[in-house]
Amino acid sequence: MHTAEEETRTAAALLAKRLRLLLDVKTAESGSEPAYSEIAAFLKERDTNLSRSRWTYMLNGTRKVDDPDVFAGLAEFFDVDVDFLTGDSDVSTPEKVSAQLDLVRAMRAAKVKSYATRTLGDLSPQTLEAITQFLDHEMTK
Repeated sequence: MHTAEEETRTAAALLAKRLRLLLDVKTAESGSEPAYSEIAAFLKERDTNLSRSRWTYMLNGTRKVDDPDVFAGLAEFFDVDVDFLTGDSDVSTPEKVSAQLDLVRAMRAAKVKSYATRTLGDLSPQTLEAITQFLDHEMTK
C-alpha cells in the first residue's frame, strides 16, 4: 500500500526522469542542452513563471510540482503531450522521443568506442568487437 508521501516522491521522481529524457532529446536535436534561462523565457512569453529553484526541484525530483500552466508550457517547449509530463508510469514515451533517445544512445556508444580506441591504443579486432557487442547489448536494455 502506498502512502501519500510515497506517491508524492514517486511522482516527483517520474517527472524528473521524463524531463531529463526530454533534455537529452533537445540536446540531440540542437547540439546543446537548453539552459534554464531559455526554458524560463519560453514560459514567460506564455505568461507563466518558472523560478530557478522550482526548475531545480523538478529536475532533481526532490519536490512534487503541481502547476498546470508550467506543465502546459513545458509540454509545448518539448513538443510532447502534457500527459507525458503529468501522467503516471503507464503513460508511454512518445514515438518521437523514443526515436531521438535511440539516436542519443547510439551517439553516446560511438563516443565510448572512439574514446576506448584512442585511450587504449591499438586494439585487436576481437577486443573492438567485444566492446561493440557490449555497448549494443547495453543500448537494448
